[in-house]
Amino acid sequence: MNEYIKLLQSHQTLRRLSIIQLIAYFGAWFSNVAIYTLLLEMGVDARVIAFTAMLHFLAGVVQAPFSGVIIDSVKPKKLMLFLICIEIFATLFLILVNSLQDLWLLYTLIFVKMAAASFYFTTEMSLLPKILDGDKLQKANELHSIIWSFSYTLGMALSGFVVYLFGVKVAFILDACMFVIGFFLLYNLEIKVEIIKSGENLLQMMKGTFSYLKQTPQALHLMLIHAFVGLTAFDALVALMVDKYYASVIATSLALGLMHTSRAIGLVIGPIIISKWVNNKRIVYIFVMQGICVWFWAFMMHNFYLSLLASVFVGFFTTTLWSYTYTLLQKNIEEKYYGRIVAYNDMLFLSAAAFTSFMIGFLATNDFSLELITILIGIGFMLGGLYFSWILKSQNIKDISQ
Repeated sequence: MNEYIKLLQSHQTLRRLSIIQLIAYFGAWFSNVAIYTLLLEMGVDARVIAFTAMLHFLAGVVQAPFSGVIIDSVKPKKLMLFLICIEIFATLFLILVNSLQDLWLLYTLIFVKMAAASFYFTTEMSLLPKILDGDKLQKANELHSIIWSFSYTLGMALSGFVVYLFGVKVAFILDACMFVIGFFLLYNLEIKVEIIKSGENLLQMMKGTFSYLKQTPQALHLMLIHAFVGLTAFDALVALMVDKYYASVIATSLALGLMHTSRAIGLVIGPIIISKWVNNKRIVYIFVMQGICVWFWAFMMHNFYLSLLASVFVGFFTTTLWSYTYTLLQKNIEEKYYGRIVAYNDMLFLSAAAFTSFMIGFLATNDFSLELITILIGIGFMLGGLYFSWILKSQNIKDISQ
């Protein structure tokens, strides 16, 4: 943990960006719990829950072909400020959703909100390798993931109580206020990066990206391996678990909050314990352990308290998988293509997450048990480990420390 603190102390831009991340992510989880609580209170079926979860990821998929080109052409601060403004209004307007007749509005606002959030995330992840390198870049990625997990932990826990005590509309308003604070913190931050002007138009830059991927197959393989982490899109699964097993034990909003919080505890402590141990070869074992932990969760699912414990183990390896595979990609591509490659990488990741959310709903409505669905997700991580083992043998992959 001292290494992360030293990095923040020595780098003002990263420190301010991290504070903005903490505030924005913390606020976002208020609306996340509120949305699923609202859906369950309206009595929607598994398909609506799964579709809502899928929308959280689908927006980033749709915009990826264009966002990367824009990121490589526009100053990051102006773009990030604009995107935060979109998130503020999309979040605030969620208070207008009151019944099943307003589902179309809920879907629209989630799509717009998450499109802006995904765009912002891609912009920031394209910015980091321009201001950091090597081990510092890896630590920054890990720090970003830890902040996400910490915000997830605290945000989910508190939002469960806020929604329980004050209702979903208060949660939406608090979320919007958090984004307003983030906007002003970013507004006063000076970001010094050089925009590399290629002289190409939008279409030429998009074609150039595909040509680059064809000439650099290891980049495409690293994008695909990072997409496996999208199998951790458990929002729909958790909501269905709460509805089926835990609604009679504890209030819906509290169950949602505690389930997500327990997993987030693992997300926070995992990289702190194992990040120094991880390298290219050992990441294969991390994929395997992730799959085993998901299987453990499947067998503990019927019991609320045992499921909370299993959720901690499910989160333990996820942050390291995400941050390490992301850093490997950043390390193995040229700076000129950062924005575009990172955008397509996020597109694949979000596609995997959206597909996972869709399949959870599809399988659940076709009489597949939630336990079996979870076991299938665990098998996916095992396949990811085998695929990464093949990548290391067949491709020239630079180590992060190189």
